[in-house]
Amino acid sequence: MDRQRIAVIGAGAIGGVIAARLDAVGHDVTVTARGENLAAIRERGLRIAGGFGAHTARVTALEALREAPDAAILAVKTTGSVAALEANRAALAGVPLLVMQNGLGGERAAARLLGHKSVAGGIALMAANSLQPGTVTVTAPGDTIVGGAEGERFAALLGEALPTSRTPSIEGAQWTKLLINMVNAIPAIVGHSVQDVIRDPGLRRVMLASMRETARTGLAAGVRFQPLQGLTPLLVRVVAYAPRRIAQQIPLRIKDRLGDVPNMGSTQQSIRRRQPTEVDAINGAVVAEAARIGIEAPVNAALVELVHEVERTGEFLAPSVVRQLA
Repeated sequence: MDRQRIAVIGAGAIGGVIAARLDAVGHDVTVTARGENLAAIRERGLRIAGGFGAHTARVTALEALREAPDAAILAVKTTGSVAALEANRAALAGVPLLVMQNGLGGERAAARLLGHKSVAGGIALMAANSLQPGTVTVTAPGDTIVGGAEGERFAALLGEALPTSRTPSIEGAQWTKLLINMVNAIPAIVGHSVQDVIRDPGLRRVMLASMRETARTGLAAGVRFQPLQGLTPLLVRVVAYAPRRIAQQIPLRIKDRLGDVPNMGSTQQSIRRRQPTEVDAINGAVVAEAARIGIEAPVNAALVELVHEVERTGEFLAPSVVRQLA
């Protein structure tokens, strides 16, 4: 593919990796960032290390885009989507956009706000830590999944830089990722790595309960879960209905995929940076959809409240507080 002008809005963990890898394969990359992260990228470049190799990308770093790129990627947290799109609305008019976020339906919301339909949805299956300004470490490489409008365009673009594939149903893929993302809340509450949480039988039991609620809610809503990271539609049903001793193999498999490098999870990373978390778009999305179809998701509702408590106080909670939820 010819050299293109690509804008990555939000140079955090996922956006930082995407921007650096696009730079590495020869594209003209501009990123938007704020505060210490913006200053670090301007001074030292955008540095990545770990699963996709080491690279320092000398990208253009701005608070907001000044001109229209050939294509853009929105990689801010869901909590910052509206503000980021509003700040860059003029530069994004008619520009093909890929929305790389957790949660459900981010691409539809972006299309409504921008007033055009050239918006694709994307899912990052890599695990990455961004705890130092301007630096991202990929702790476990993984595919990038794209779908929806402009899916073919972004699959071709990202496929040069990262393992990338298309999905026939971005909604179904988002629901499978939502189930996988149930690994995020408990580490953020207790301050431990995802791997250590899954090793703890009591915490793993609660994590599995949140996964069960996610799987059962999606299935009850008629969602066609898409296969991601070896999590097939059949295994989604195992999570939903199999005995606990069998179903717990799913979080254990996730732990093994993450490897030995401690992964904090995106929610805990936000807390450690004193930024708003995406818990309402992850666990909260399950609670909201369950309520819409007339069922309950009490474990996810409790996890949302506990994450917000940690956000308010800045203090992690004892694991025993979480273990009593299931």
